[in-house]
Amino acid sequence: MKIELIGYTRFIPPEDWVSGETESSSDALTEAAGRACYQSWDRPNPKTASNRNYMANIIASGHNSVLEHASATFYITGVSRALTHQLVRHRHFSFSELSQRFVDVSDQKMVIPPALRFVGSDLDYLSEMMAETYEDITAALQKRGLSRKQAREAARAVLPGHWETKIVVTGNHRAWREMISKRATLHADAEICELAVALFKSLSLVAPNIYQDGWVQVHEAGRETVAWGPLE
Repeated sequence: MKIELIGYTRFIPPEDWVSGETESSSDALTEAAGRACYQSWDRPNPKTASNRNYMANIIASGHNSVLEHASATFYITGVSRALTHQLVRHRHFSFSELSQRFVDVSDQKMVIPPALRFVGSDLDYLSEMMAETYEDITAALQKRGLSRKQAREAARAVLPGHWETKIVVTGNHRAWREMISKRATLHADAEICELAVALFKSLSLVAPNIYQDGWVQVHEAGRETVAWGPLE
């Protein structure tokens, strides 16, 4: 599994912005959206004068709509289509996924579920067999006169749900927080839990104050989840 942050919000301070912090574009834009509601540009309340404290108050009050103004985009590879079938259920994201009808996926392989990683080479062999079968079917169908796309769309029937895929995902920070809260838990599918934790770590660097109420927990066998708690 590999995640790459390939885009995120840039904040351009409005004229009303009064000596505010701009180190994190996502955090700053979210604060600006909130201050625009009440025209509190001069930061009259010392308790929420800093961006961190302002965002803590936003999170505590549940004023989550302002989190929708800033976004982040990831290019995610080395995950299974079983995972992306779950991911696309989060309908507030935008998705662009690899097309198995157009792309030759014989050079990819099965993504091993976390619980089966101890099996090792036996599953690698199974993955190679599936790729060879896929190639054979594709070649046979093209000999029968089907186009390359038609052959590949039929041949993918032999590929398991855990065949590798690649996907670009864009979401605002309200959507990312919602996805992580549901997927970075012990109750979630193990593979998408790993993805959600990795996304949380990356997003915490992009917008540390938006995610300040979350932290990574390590459980038995090294499995990680994300916990959330009230801010002081």
